[in-house]
Amino acid sequence: MHMADALLSPAVGGTMWAASAGLTAWCARRVRALRDDRLIPMMGVMGAFLFTAMMINFSIPGTGSSGHLGGGLLLAILLGPPAAFLVIASVLAVQALFFADGGLLALGCNIFNLGVLPAFVAYPLLYRPIAGRTFHGGRAAAAAMVAAIVGLQLGAFGVVLETTCSGISSLPFRSFVLLMQPIHLAIGVVEGFATAALVGFLAHARPEALLTMPLAAAERRSLRPVLLGLVAAAALLGGAVSWFASTHPDGLEWSVAKITGRAAPDSPPDRVHAALARAQEKTALLPDYSVPQATSAPAKYAGKSLAGVFGGLLALALAGWIGYLLRTRTPVASKL
Repeated sequence: MHMADALLSPAVGGTMWAASAGLTAWCARRVRALRDDRLIPMMGVMGAFLFTAMMINFSIPGTGSSGHLGGGLLLAILLGPPAAFLVIASVLAVQALFFADGGLLALGCNIFNLGVLPAFVAYPLLYRPIAGRTFHGGRAAAAAMVAAIVGLQLGAFGVVLETTCSGISSLPFRSFVLLMQPIHLAIGVVEGFATAALVGFLAHARPEALLTMPLAAAERRSLRPVLLGLVAAAALLGGAVSWFASTHPDGLEWSVAKITGRAAPDSPPDRVHAALARAQEKTALLPDYSVPQATSAPAKYAGKSLAGVFGGLLALALAGWIGYLLRTRTPVASKL
């Protein structure tokens, strides 16, 4: 659901950049006020984990489309909405700058659609009321499913609204929304299952990983095993599982192609779009998570692994650096 610049006007893209930047500043203040040093390593490793998890596109049977996890709800459950938002923004920035996944003008929209809506709407308004104080079991699983589906539906609708308000692409509102909502419903179901399974496992085996759980319930145990496990999972996802990701277009590309015949419309010939396209060409070291000019199968697999490991390290470094900058001098006592 990463939007391309060709879908957006500079006015809409700039407005969403400003909104996302303002919310980033607010979240930074909230994270600093938490005074919890457990957030720093968790933000870093969850950034790496989310980056590599988003590389794994899964096919939607019978459609010729694919989807990937958004991760916003999962991060909100583990870290709380403000920290989750900062991690998502970090991952999306790495994807746009170094892998040309999502446009630079569209970065504000992508952060809003994939970060704000699941973390600040679906999590507090749906997941928390339904799950209550439980993190595993049928009630928590139902909460994850409902919140994941609604979060993805809102994000997909946000894409349609932002595209329509831009008025620069030949994507009629009615046709676009009737394609985007059903395909992202299917993706939301998968995200709901994945979120419920991971949160349920951690709540049972490693409750200290859920920073939204009271410290007494988490038994104040060391986070080191959790951190090492998440790093290992990220390395496995990015280094090997990414080889088997679906090559079908994602839900947004599929919807656009159904209407226009192309996965992405042509970029408008204005100075803003042209300048941002040139800038992204210079920063995107591994566009589309691959090594340029790699043609043989072994080279393509090696390029995918390189992209997964390199991107995961970048996301870990950026999210962890943000957490480090926000660390206070009087953190909550905890063992790492």
